[in-house]
Amino acid sequence: MPRVSRDQADLNRAAIENVSAKLFREKGFNGVSVSDLMAAAGLTHGGFYGHFSSKDELAAFACASAFNHAVERWEKRIENTKDEKTAFKTIVDNYLSSKNVLDIGNSCPGPALAVDVAREPLDKPVHAAYLTGTKELVEVLASLCPSVDPATRRKVALAQWSTMVGAMMLARATHDDTIAEEILSAARTQLLADADI
Repeated sequence: MPRVSRDQADLNRAAIENVSAKLFREKGFNGVSVSDLMAAAGLTHGGFYGHFSSKDELAAFACASAFNHAVERWEKRIENTKDEKTAFKTIVDNYLSSKNVLDIGNSCPGPALAVDVAREPLDKPVHAAYLTGTKELVEVLASLCPSVDPATRRKVALAQWSTMVGAMMLARATHDDTIAEEILSAARTQLLADADI
């Protein structure tokens, strides 16, 4: 059997990471097997260990990749906004939307993976990936806070992040009832009022 070129191997690895980032968010770490991931990437199960030493290693890479995409999405959405308040409103309105409630596989990994990461043993590499991603998104929020005091900016951003993630988790858990939209609306209203928008 001919060996795969380096370029093709890189493409295969990227496909595995992208599919995994989506499926882990949709089904959780235990809800999808290596065989499922490889099939979704259009590859054979046997090829997995040429790219990753374990499912745990892949979970960390997939988590990091999902957070990187979230940061990129936020930065792209706000790159042409006129000021920090408008940028924050843009993030909140897009984040706390009904569309994101049902599009778990393509949405922010913060709420999608929180419970799964919390259930993993602390020595699993996905904890570090989740922590790094969380800090990066909190930094984006902190950069939009009007305070000049770094400690205040961080505290405000942490409260905003917690509200956004919590509201999305609750809206997903209740998505078949009108309370889901009420949760999103209340969180948006409170976040924007607190930010004086």
